Amino acid sequence: MALIIGSCINLFNACSNCTNSDHSGLYSASLICLISFILPILYWYSRAFALKAQDRAIRAEENFRHFMATGKPLDSRLRMSQVIGLRFAGDDEFVALAKQAAEENLSQQQIKMAVKNWKADNNRV
Repeated sequence: MALIIGSCINLFNACSNCTNSDHSGLYSASLICLISFILPILYWYSRAFALKAQDRAIRAEENFRHFMATGKPLDSRLRMSQVIGLRFAGDDEFVALAKQAAEENLSQQQIKMAVKNWKADNNRV
């Protein structure tokens, strides 16, 4: 935030100080201002894409886990947030909780509260 504010002030000062023939600081001030807006966007996208990829991996892992336990894939009605909540359930309660989450449309928080045998996920980025 300080970079954006500072670069905008710098650009404003460069604009007010330039005359018709002298544009020496305007180009660099405008580039710094542009970069100050691009950096937060770049940071947000890089973080969002990494989390989206991790969510896809979680869905695949939990779908495979359900398939190994039942011979059927996860219910297609389950939202990504529900699947993320189910990853904390132990193997003994996972299938029943997945069925309950799909039928009763439980939230991620409700699924986590229903887990009795908590299984930690220490590999999340």
